[in-house]
Amino acid sequence: MKFAIIRERKNPPDRRVVFSPQQLHVLDHAFAKAEFLVESSPIRIFDDAAYTREGITVTDDVTDADVMIGVKEVPVESLIPGKKYFFFSHTIKKQPYNRKLLQAILDKKIELYDHETIVAKNGGRLIGFGRYAGIVGAYNGFRALGLRDGSFELPKVESLPDYKALKKELARIKCNLPPIHIVMTGSGKVAGGIREILEELKIHEVKPKEYLQLGQFKSVQTLFTQLDVTDYYMRKDGYKPTRTECYNNPELLKSDFMKYARVTDMLITGHFYGNGAPYFFTREDMRNEDFNINLVADVSCDIDGPIACTIRPSTIAQPIYGYDPQTEKEVDYKKEGAITVMAVDNLPCELPKDASEGFGEMFSKYVIPAFFNEDKDGVLQRAKITTSDGQLTERFAYLQDYVDGKE
Repeated sequence: MKFAIIRERKNPPDRRVVFSPQQLHVLDHAFAKAEFLVESSPIRIFDDAAYTREGITVTDDVTDADVMIGVKEVPVESLIPGKKYFFFSHTIKKQPYNRKLLQAILDKKIELYDHETIVAKNGGRLIGFGRYAGIVGAYNGFRALGLRDGSFELPKVESLPDYKALKKELARIKCNLPPIHIVMTGSGKVAGGIREILEELKIHEVKPKEYLQLGQFKSVQTLFTQLDVTDYYMRKDGYKPTRTECYNNPELLKSDFMKYARVTDMLITGHFYGNGAPYFFTREDMRNEDFNINLVADVSCDIDGPIACTIRPSTIAQPIYGYDPQTEKEVDYKKEGAITVMAVDNLPCELPKDASEGFGEMFSKYVIPAFFNEDKDGVLQRAKITTSDGQLTERFAYLQDYVDGKE
């Protein structure tokens, strides 16, 4: 079977890739029936020569490959009929802007496997860039803090060669952090990346109950707490919800986040937000005089969603903006009374080398072997969205109305 690492064609350019040259070298030797090609690219974080040095064929023509592996959406005009494709399609939540992409995939009888749908039997994601989204997002949050308050300066992540260099920059500012209270949300890979940055900065952690108690007093040290869904949601009948209820029965819930917003200076989000779940806080909540949050690093970045001040995604070029709770408008982030917002929606792009290597490690472990062991763990079966005869699989049949333009 022939696998091709395809060129990223979406704009703005993405320098990430699924496999590093060294990872492809290992795979090429590990699987006797596999052949790997790399489509030539002028923007990839690892240049063509790096793959050639590892004995991997680099070419402008990969049309004879069976499996095409990329990162971002493939433009409709670049899709090759009858192939198997792996990339982030951004279609499984019925995103309107990619309806034509899924329609074209079906028309061209392409088997689509979305990186988001590569999951374990329990539904947990097996691969992704989440860890690096958390790392870069949290770093960007502290960079915004320093720029806004004039207390320290951090370079942009995109100017740094790797994660090791990022950690050296954090070491410089440990002593310059103000005595603020920080909430981080989530419990998955994104949250794990956020936690790495907080621990790198040696910020003291407390449990949610202790955090609320300490919040009654003026901050004397920088500290943080990590919140899971059962910490900031409550049932409408007053009972504490289970995690299962939080994920599967959002209609039972209401937000209990304001008790944290009253005693929090900085919020870093790493949670998953499901359709129908209550907002953490609304624009009206933000006008309450008890609302204390003044900086949000919204790694989760759900626009006009649970974090009301995230009114648009920001960019790597311009990662910070301000939100005025009174006017509900975007303002300069240094304006008095504004809430500083960092909401870059493609954070791992800023650390392409480390992010690519981390992704490739997981893809090598969970996906490539499935092609040669008869998919014994069902990874490919669960991940497949479309079939080679132009149909949606049973697991993703709910997308039919979306494909037909009825939703």
